[in-house]
Order: sequence, then structure tokens, then C-alpha cells
Amino acid sequence: MVEPAAVSWPAPAKINLFLRITGRRADGYHELQTLFQLLDWGDEVRLAVRDDAGVTGNGPDYGVSEHEDLAVRAARLLQDETGCRLGADIRVTKRVPPGSGMGGGSSDAATVLAVLNRLWECGLTIDELAELGAGLGADVPVFVRGRSALASGVGERLEPVRLGERHYVLVFPGIHISTRAVFQDPELRRDSRPVDTGAVLDHAWRNDCEALVRKRFPAMDEAFRRLARWGRPMMTGTGSGIFIEVAAKSEAIASAHEIKSLYNSRAATGVDESPLHVKLYGGGA
Repeated sequence: MVEPAAVSWPAPAKINLFLRITGRRADGYHELQTLFQLLDWGDEVRLAVRDDAGVTGNGPDYGVSEHEDLAVRAARLLQDETGCRLGADIRVTKRVPPGSGMGGGSSDAATVLAVLNRLWECGLTIDELAELGAGLGADVPVFVRGRSALASGVGERLEPVRLGERHYVLVFPGIHISTRAVFQDPELRRDSRPVDTGAVLDHAWRNDCEALVRKRFPAMDEAFRRLARWGRPMMTGTGSGIFIEVAAKSEAIASAHEIKSLYNSRAATGVDESPLHVKLYGGGA
């Protein structure tokens, strides 16, 4: 059990408003350009500091071993990097479906790094935490930095972008899609031209993985066709999460309620600053 002193911290989800594959490097990694927007919804991470160096996770019922649990790995990585002799009990309340392309595990890891850096008094800067987090996953740095951002390279170059408050319906078709398989598929488009930074908000957004995923997964294609009555469905990352941007929060709530008869869905708001940063740093960090 988590000790009474445990405090709950947000681990916000994200969506990729667009994803363009601009090339493939000799080492097999893909050059890309993508626009992240953070959401006001996601997982919740409860943390309690231990006097010993032990780090515990959700346990065997969580469905992920502690060796694979990014939240536990993040804490142990921070210990190794700083020589900290304190530990932590970590309990994650999962709301972001695994494999949805919304960064649930990466955000959990980022929350653990940022919060334990404060609680353990490690003294690492946000830049240092982001660099550390990159070793856990390509999406971890954007959550550590806590800003909606334009990413390029292999995802490591982040430029903060102000997108303003936006309203979305999030849809989870419950389909497992392998990111690795998508990026290795010979039919994946890899020749997109990057969007000029100054024109990002005015450019027609698209996801270069969408056509391939819809071809390989008929259930995803069906989901897109069924969801078109509520707006323009778009895939985040390599899927399987889908989002529909709408004009107002009330519309997002109403549409999500209607879609629930077809798929797991919910309303969410896109924000420029992470709820974690607002709580941990008071905003503006």
C-alpha cells in the first residue's frame, strides 16, 4: 500500500496533431516532423518517498513487470544518475490506454523524473531531466519540458509552440498496432517535405502513417468511416488512438457521449502548458 504521505501528480496525455516522415537514416531511424499538443487529461501517479533506496511499482496485477515499467525504470535511472539513496513507492492509475499513441507510459516516466528530482532534492535542471528521459523513450522529453512543441530530427529537437486551448474528442478503438511494424513497412511514405516553422498553424495537417494503418488494419479504416459524422478523424502517432477536433468543450462532451455506443471515447482539452508543470512549478517553468 502507498503510505498516507503519498501525493498524486498528473501525467498528461498528448496527441500528434500531424506527423510527417521526411526521410530514413542509415541507422534505420526515421527523420520526422510532428506537432505535439499536451492534454488536460491523462494518468495519475502517486509518489511516496522511502528512507531506503527501494523502488516499488504497482505490483503483479498491473500487467507490466517492474523491469518493463517505465515509471519504475525512471526512478531507478534517476537514482543511478545522481547517487540518491532515497527510494519511492510509485502507484500509477492508468487512464490512457496502452498502445493508443498518446504517450501514457512516457508521461508516467516524465512525471516520476520531475517529481522525484524535487522530492529527493537531486537538483537536476529540466534540460538534464529531458536528456535523461530520452534514454527511456523518444516521447519522454516533451513531457519533461511540459510544453506543446514542434519536434524534428528523430523527435529529439523540440521547439515550444503556442497552440492555444483546443477541444477534442478522443476515441480508442481497442486495436493493437505495432509502432515498429509501421515504421518498417516498405509502403510507408518517407518523402514528405517538412512544414516551415512559421507556417505550422496555417498548414493542412496530416499523418503520414494513417493511410498505411488504415490499409493494414481494416478495423481502423472502419473506425475512420464511422467517426466522420462527428468531424475529421485523425490518428495520433502510429495509432491506434484517434482524435477529432471540435469548436467547443460542450461539443466535445456531447460527441464523446454519442460515440460511446461505438467505441471507448472521452472529451479532452489541449493545453500549451502541462498540468504537471502547473502543479510542480506553479506554471511558467
